Amino acid sequence: MSRDLALATPESVGLSNAGLEAIDGYLRGLVDAGTLAGVVTLVARHGKTVHTSVMGKKDLASGEPLALDTIFRIFSMTKPITGVAMSILFDEGLWSPDDTIAKHLPAFEGVRVFDGLDADGKPKTVAPEHAPTMRELMTHTAGLSYGFNPAEPLDKLYQTAQVWQSPSLAVFADKVAGLPLAYQPGTKWLYSLSMDVQGAIVEKLSGQSLPEFMRTRIFEPLGMVDTAFHTPPQKAARRATLYRWSPRQQKLVEAPNILGADYDAPPALAVGGGGLVSTVSDYARFAQMLLNGGELDGKRIVSAAALKQQMTNHLSEEMLETRYGVGHQQIRPGFGYGFNGAVFTDPDTAGVPVGKGTYHWDGAAGTWFWVDPVNDLLYVGLVQLLSETAPPLQKTTQTMMADALI
Repeated sequence: MSRDLALATPESVGLSNAGLEAIDGYLRGLVDAGTLAGVVTLVARHGKTVHTSVMGKKDLASGEPLALDTIFRIFSMTKPITGVAMSILFDEGLWSPDDTIAKHLPAFEGVRVFDGLDADGKPKTVAPEHAPTMRELMTHTAGLSYGFNPAEPLDKLYQTAQVWQSPSLAVFADKVAGLPLAYQPGTKWLYSLSMDVQGAIVEKLSGQSLPEFMRTRIFEPLGMVDTAFHTPPQKAARRATLYRWSPRQQKLVEAPNILGADYDAPPALAVGGGGLVSTVSDYARFAQMLLNGGELDGKRIVSAAALKQQMTNHLSEEMLETRYGVGHQQIRPGFGYGFNGAVFTDPDTAGVPVGKGTYHWDGAAGTWFWVDPVNDLLYVGLVQLLSETAPPLQKTTQTMMADALI
């Protein structure tokens, strides 16, 4: 049977229409309540698209409705795609998880670990117990931060160094390497700009810019026609307006893009941790490639072995017990982290009824996806709500999906 996302009925792949409608009902309630401006979803099982839903508005002011081909800012759902870019280069023998980061970015040679501030407010540092490795870079355990919290002394150094204002990924990585690590490598899980540093490595190892590499090696072969680091002028009208919840006004208001880019032109800094725009159909093609073990429509993007490495937990049991996390993604027993995405090692223990080995992530504007190899199922949900207070859309839809499995 071809696994190319051709249309089929839910029942033909063992999903109940009523169960899928119940999920839509939950999401429609959030749109009707004004919590979400709108949502577009896609469900596929056994390689067939069996359900799509489009509800709510692309733009609240004009009243224009969302469409199946609306373009959304997917923010951190960029990370698993950057992971596949790295997996492609792994296939080519260009890096190994046990390499030091410095092997590929020499500026990381001799990096030190932050140890508080001295009496003059200057950073103190100590030597790392070991040089941070590529495996740690791929799993947010290398000692990097995101640099967004001005209350944190180390993040203040990130801001002073103007890391995010770098003119290129190479300069960006050099600036990050010039800052102390937040903790001893491998001792903590801290959400970080690791995937943006990976972007610099992709450029170094491939000799292509990150947007060019992704376009030629991932998007074009997979037929992801609307996924890119910017929206060309002829597609700009299809891009969803971004919103945030205003506690003061008690309603959704238009939000600035947190990464500062306007998405109208190719960015100086192609952010591998959060810079892409995409559509529900495009991202489903990426997700189906993951479920297919690295190929779609007869085109192989990456080896099944490299993908297995990416979609397998790399955190120790001790690390899972520490319960580090970010937003709705809380590392815990049964719920670990692979390369550039979370992995359910024991769904019962984690408290979410998905198949073991389910790989997923979400984005700052509320978008979410998962691929469940045991149930041979994928789900993509795209919304436009910049908010840390967004409802747990991923966990709720995963829980409800268990009831839709016949």
